Amino acid sequence: MKRNVGTVSRGIRCPIIRQGDDLIRIVVDSVLQAAQSEGYEIRNRDIIAMTESIVARAQGNYASVDAIAEDVRNKLGGQTVGVIFPILSRNRFAICLRGIARSCKKVVLMLSYPSDEVGNELVSLDKLDEAKVNPYSDVLTLERYRALFGENLHPFTKVDYVRYYSDLVQEEGAEVEVILANDPRVILDYTKNVLTCDIHTRARSKRLLRDAGAERVFGLDDILTAPVSGSGCNEKYGLLGSNKSTEDMVKLFPRECGDLVEAIQKKFLEKTGKLVEVMVYGDGAFKDPVGKIWELADPVVSPAYTPGLEGTPNELKMKYLADNDFADLSGEELKAAIEKAIREKGDLSGSMASQGTTPRRLTDLIGSLCDLTSGSGDKGTPIIHIQGYFDNYTS
Repeated sequence: MKRNVGTVSRGIRCPIIRQGDDLIRIVVDSVLQAAQSEGYEIRNRDIIAMTESIVARAQGNYASVDAIAEDVRNKLGGQTVGVIFPILSRNRFAICLRGIARSCKKVVLMLSYPSDEVGNELVSLDKLDEAKVNPYSDVLTLERYRALFGENLHPFTKVDYVRYYSDLVQEEGAEVEVILANDPRVILDYTKNVLTCDIHTRARSKRLLRDAGAERVFGLDDILTAPVSGSGCNEKYGLLGSNKSTEDMVKLFPRECGDLVEAIQKKFLEKTGKLVEVMVYGDGAFKDPVGKIWELADPVVSPAYTPGLEGTPNELKMKYLADNDFADLSGEELKAAIEKAIREKGDLSGSMASQGTTPRRLTDLIGSLCDLTSGSGDKGTPIIHIQGYFDNYTS
C-alpha cells in the first residue's frame, strides 16, 4: 500500500527518572508500550532519542555551588577573577556565577554586547547606531552603559541581567565591577586571571588571552572536569551544558553515554528484530526570529548517538528538479522522472540539484526536531520516537 505520511515525531511519556534508575529498560519499555497503545509498529531505522536531562539524572551527575567555588578557587587563585562572555540566563549561568563569586574577592564581569553569544540582548543595534557606539572596538563601563542606554529588560524574562548578575555577586560577599566589551583581551587591563564563559567560541577566547599574557585562563569547560568533594563532573565539558537543579545545585551535562545508546539499540533489536538508531539530545540548534535568541546553549546538540546517525543529508531538491531538469513534464510522467532521479542520485556533494537542502549534520537536525517535540516544560515526554526520517519520495 502506498504510504501518504512521511516523517512522524512522537513524544513518549515515561516515569520520572531518578539517580540509579535503569534507563535502558525504561526507554525501551516506554517506547514499546506507546507503540502498542497507539497501534503502530517499530521499524528499521526508526530513531529513539532521550533528553540529556534524564541521562544526567540517572547518572546522578550533580554538583553544588560549593563544589564549583572550590574548583574555581583552586584554579584561579581566589583573588580578582575576570569572568567574561557569560550568557544571560537564570537557568544556565546564574547559579554557576554564584559559585564563582563565592570563590574570590572580586569579580570583573565582562559582558558581550549588544547581545550575548546566544542572542539575549543587552541593547539593540539601533540604539548603538543612535549613540554612535562601535561594539567591535568600544569598551563601556557600567556608568557609560547606563548613561547611554539606561535599564534594558530582557523581552521574555523581564530581567535586567546587568543588575541581576551584579547583585548576585555581591550577595556572595565579593566585589563586582561590570564592563561591556567584545575583545576578550580587554579583561587583561583589570586582571590576569580569567574564566571565559563563552560556549562555542571558547577555544578562540582562550588562545587570544594566553597569547596576550594572561597568567591563568580557564573556561567553563575546565571547571568540574573531575569530582570535587564527591561532586559529579563532566570530563569533556565541565560546567558547559549545566542547568539549575535547586538553589544550591546544578545538573551537569551527561558524562560518557556512548555505551548507553548502543545498549538501547541492542535491546530493541532483541525485542523487536528491528535495528533502530539511538541518540541523546540537548538544546536544538535554531534561532527565534522574534527574540533573536539562538537556542544552542549546550556545547553540542547530541553528546552520544549510534553510528547510523553520522554524516549529513544526501538529498535532492525536488522543486529544483521540477523547475529545471523536468520543467517540460507534468503529472505521472513528472512523478516517475523525479522518483528515478532519487533512486539513482548517488553522492550529491556539490551538485546544483542538492542546493537549498540543509547542509547540517544529521544529529543537529534530528536533535532540533527532538527538542521542539519534547519542549522544555511540563509535556512529560523526555523520550522521542521518530519514524520515516530517512524515507524519501520513493519510499
